[in-house]
Amino acid sequence: MDGAKAEAEAANWLQKQGLQLLARNYRCRYGEIDLIMRDGHTLVFVEVRARSSSRFGGAAASVGPRKQQKLWLTAQHYLASQPQTPACRFDVLALEGTHWHWVKDAIHGQ
Repeated sequence: MDGAKAEAEAANWLQKQGLQLLARNYRCRYGEIDLIMRDGHTLVFVEVRARSSSRFGGAAASVGPRKQQKLWLTAQHYLASQPQTPACRFDVLALEGTHWHWVKDAIHGQ
């Protein structure tokens, strides 16, 4: 499955879990955040990963330190445009085969 299709399916899946979609593919000079969503009063930055299987650590394990740093900087850029800074978290939504694996609060402050 290509990235765009995985992101669209991820957004739909998360909306069914009760999250509200705010933005897709937010880009700035630091990088890109696949999905920005709201979970109650919490702003959620979501990295979507798709792999055909969980071999080699699986999809969630593919979000290494360099990618985490880019996500952190991109989120800070997004937050700078907001009137107030809400509670935030970084989630990874990994599609492995046909199964979604949702890792909440997967990335912590840099």
